[in-house]
Amino acid sequence: MRVTVFGATGLLGKALTRKWTDDDLSGLGSKDTDIRDPKQVSNVLERTRPDWIVLAAAYTDVDGCEQNREHAFDVNFRGALNVAQAAKQFASRLLFLSTDYVFDGAKNSPYETTDPRAPLNVYGLSKAEAEVQIIQVLPECCILRTSWLFGIDGKCFPDTILKLAASRPAIDVVDDQRGSPTYTADLARVIIRLCRADARGIVHATNRDNCSWFEFAREIIADARLSATVRPTPSDHFVRPAQRPKYSVLSSKSLEKYGIEMPNWQDAVRRYLQDRN
Repeated sequence: MRVTVFGATGLLGKALTRKWTDDDLSGLGSKDTDIRDPKQVSNVLERTRPDWIVLAAAYTDVDGCEQNREHAFDVNFRGALNVAQAAKQFASRLLFLSTDYVFDGAKNSPYETTDPRAPLNVYGLSKAEAEVQIIQVLPECCILRTSWLFGIDGKCFPDTILKLAASRPAIDVVDDQRGSPTYTADLARVIIRLCRADARGIVHATNRDNCSWFEFAREIIADARLSATVRPTPSDHFVRPAQRPKYSVLSSKSLEKYGIEMPNWQDAVRRYLQDRN
């Protein structure tokens, strides 16, 4: 199978290129191809002729998106559509990475793939609108929503917590937002399996179980055997440009249909700490 990954130099993309060893994979970063330019995208696919495209390239700075809406839509919406249209041109399958932030957090039970999109912020809106339009272009595509990504290949929440814990006796962390941390190494394995299973439609994939950011941070500190104290605090103590959903846990039912079960997030944290050493 021939695979082209857009966003191969990002947090998830690096995990994908490391795990995906049994197929003919072309990994492209933003310096190789600017997905905002349809001609660049078309030229790449004409050369690689992939069976599957994984679109992991995105502008994921949630607060940055809020302050730069045009850039967010250029990359996350128009750029994604460029890839979808080129995929149709070259008869390639597409797996598009999306987000829990397409939901507003008003539920108190895990979001199903059929729940209505209702994003609270520009990042979520750019992804939600991309989902809708990509499905119009490629009805057989796979939309893979995930949440709270972390990995060894770049900046992420555990990395930030570890750095803060090394220099402070106490850390205040938000305790009124709930979701499911997802380790890029685990998500990469899922993506490979979904492509090989000819997946289509919307799929939710996160590590099992859920927590608040405070509980996530507390687990990281405990597993790393650091002495810093983690203190719960409400999100209104941290004024940020973009509003976040209070609850964005994703149901695993759509993933279980493919016979896939991900490890729980606590296990993922332990492996992350081992892998980064």
